[in-house]
Formats: sequence, structure tokens, C-alpha cells
Amino acid sequence: MFSKGKRSSPPLDIHQPRLRRAPFIRAGLIVAALGSFAAAGALAVVMPGSPEPLIYQARSTLTLPADLTVLQTQDSQAYVTETRIRRGDTLAALLQRMNINEEGLLQFLTHDKQARSIYKLYPGRTLQAALDANGTLLWLRYKHTPYSEQADGGVARWLEVRPDGQDGFTAQELSDQAQTQVRVAQAEINSSLFGATDQAGIPDAITLQMADVLGSKIDFLKDLRKGDSFRVVYESYGHEGQEVGAGRLLAVEFVNQGTAHEAAWFEPENSSGGYYDFSGKSLKGAFLRTALKFSRISSTFGGRRHPVHGGWRNHNGVDYAAPNGTPIHATADGVVDFIGRQNGYGNTIILKHHGEFTTLYAHQSRFASGLRKGDRVEQGQLIGYVGATGWATGPHLHYEFRIAQKAVDPLSVNLPVARVLDAPQRKQFSAVLAAYQNSFELLQPAPEGVQLASR
Repeated sequence: MFSKGKRSSPPLDIHQPRLRRAPFIRAGLIVAALGSFAAAGALAVVMPGSPEPLIYQARSTLTLPADLTVLQTQDSQAYVTETRIRRGDTLAALLQRMNINEEGLLQFLTHDKQARSIYKLYPGRTLQAALDANGTLLWLRYKHTPYSEQADGGVARWLEVRPDGQDGFTAQELSDQAQTQVRVAQAEINSSLFGATDQAGIPDAITLQMADVLGSKIDFLKDLRKGDSFRVVYESYGHEGQEVGAGRLLAVEFVNQGTAHEAAWFEPENSSGGYYDFSGKSLKGAFLRTALKFSRISSTFGGRRHPVHGGWRNHNGVDYAAPNGTPIHATADGVVDFIGRQNGYGNTIILKHHGEFTTLYAHQSRFASGLRKGDRVEQGQLIGYVGATGWATGPHLHYEFRIAQKAVDPLSVNLPVARVLDAPQRKQFSAVLAAYQNSFELLQPAPEGVQLASR
């Protein structure tokens, strides 16, 4: 309820149940053709609640030239049918629903090892089939993995079954690169953040990134108000005309209680990427306070009685007690300077950061898969798992923060602020930001009187 004399609205919950949706005032979705992103698409604004357009049809008979040659593809007479798998569906029920009566097909699908991916039917996945004019099967496709992230981009995978011409069938796994598009969307909040993004067609993965990137500026559990609005630019992956996955949030402008908070993704040459406000200021600190998301401090920095050898010794780090296998994350961008076993530290990683800063992570049970000396890591990246190797009485992380090889207390030292962009990087950032802002121009302008937080 709104109180008299106040304009602020009650807090909205980012985790509000999503089965019931109250409509919001406006939302739009644009597939933008942005040259700097190497992405293309037709421009289209989607306005929820718009009336269906009137469609008129006209037909006329044309006389074709006598020497016209008509080229037909092999499947030109195919009828393609598709069904979405429901919970409790069986293979037999799906084939029946698609009017596929191919003799021996069901037995082949349930016994052939090459078709084993269809043994497990995932609700929400799709089955496609092409039939000729006589109802004979031309091919059957089970799209079991519409999208998966690979090192070289998104990939769609599916099982394809075809008649072999000898009263049998063949099955093979196929894959194809997903196409990357850049989408632009906006929405106004009426009930919840997820309610607004759902109405605007924004994937949940982008919504979560938006909340994470702006989490230091906006408390998404308490600060949201009815009438708040936002505009986003993000990557979307498509295959055969269907959206199959979401990539990275590229830019966001979020107006919360009349103040605009901004973020733009920027990756300088020969450096790791990160989010910056529109004035070029990094949105993350250079170092995180802790490498574990959920833990408790079991031993602080300074003198203490050693738990294994006894006697008083300097403890040059902070110990964080956590269950064995708890993920350990890099507290800052850096390069792996050491990875291996180191005396009483056990399994240890040392990261070298900019300037004279290094961090040490000891007593790990194991390291992140594939991590090697010389690898570049980003802040928050998984580097290993909590253990009790070396001189340890139980599973915990021993974390050290060093300046010029001298250990200092990471809980009390003034951590260095994020590095600022140098002149060449600022020029690059300005070009990237201009492309994002041009995308926003395709949408409705921000409300008048909005105060920009970063300017």
C-alpha cells in the first residue's frame, strides 16, 4: 500500500512467484543489427497486449513462360511436424501424436546404440519429423541439446534418424554452430523484476546477470518500486530461426526511484573484460575480500599457537573453515604464478596481480580442471576446492594477501581500487559505448527528470 504524502512504492521481491503475472505498462524487444558486434537481424518491436493485426488475402492467376524450369529440392514435398515433449510422454505416444506409423521405427529407436540419446526424453525438448505426400518418413530429429556453451561459441546438438533404403534406419548425432544476435529490450516494473523481464521476453539468465552486475548499486530485494524501468542490450543465440540460449549482458540502464544506474561490458585488448559505468569507471573493486562465498573465519592474521607443531608462530593469512570441496574463487584478475604442492601449504595456487600484489590459496583438495601456470584468470573465476592437504587439522582455505612479497592482513588493509582505463582503452570504450547507446535509441527514451547516477 502507498502511504499518503509519499511517492515511494513498497519493495518488490526479485524472487516473487512467477506463475501469476500482472501486466506492466510497456515493454519492447528489438533484434538489432549492430555492425561492431558482427550480429544481424530484422528490426521488430514487440508490444505485449497489442491487438491482432487485420490480415487481407488476395489471389490471382499468373501465366508462366513456357520455357520456365522449376527446380525442386529432394524434400520439396515434405510435410514437417513438430511436438514438444511433455512430462510422462513415451516414445510410442510421441510417434502416435506425430502420425508416424513407420514399421520397425519404434523398435529401432529403443534398441539401436546409435540412437541412445533418445532413450531419455527431456520435457520441453522437441521432436521433429518430415513426411512425404504418402506419409512416409523422410527424417526424424530429436533436439536433445538446443544449446550448449563451447569454447568457440554456442552449439546446437540433435539426433537425426533416416530410412536406410533397405527397410531399416540409420541414426547419427549432428551439431551446428548457433548464430549470435544482439537484442535490445526495455520494460517497466509493475509487480516484480522477473514479471517485467518475462513480459519483455528477456531470458532469466540475463535477468540474473543484470541483478548481479548492479547488485552493489541496487538492492533488488528491497529497493525496487512500481514504475522503475530498464533498458538492456544482450547476446542471444539462435538456431534454425529459434532462440536457443542467452549469452552475456552487454549493457543495462536501470532507473530505480528516479536514479539511473548504468553498466556496459568492455574487454580491452590484451586484458580481461569487466563492467563499467558509462563514465568509464569500473563497477568492481580490484580485489574481493574473500575467496569463498560461504564460510566462517577460523583463524585470523597474526601470532597464534600452531595447531600442528605447537608454539607461537606468525600466521601470515586468514583461515576460512568450509566443507571439503567448497569452490575457491580468485579474488582478483591475475596470472597463475605457481600451482602445485608447497611444503606445509599442501596444494597451493599463487596468483600474480597488477603491480606488486600477489595472493596465495593453500590446503586445496584439488585444482580447477585444466588450470596451468601462466594461465590468466578473472576475478571470481573458479581455481580450486577446499581441502586439508599439507599441515592442516581439517578442511579450510588458508588465504594470504601479499604486497611486494610481504604478507598483510587482508581483512584490515585498504584494498586497491580497480584500475582505471588508460587513454587508448578509453578510446576503445567510447566506441563500444556509442554502439550500445545507439541501440538504446531504438527504444523509447528514458523518462524526463531521471538523474544519472554516474554523471
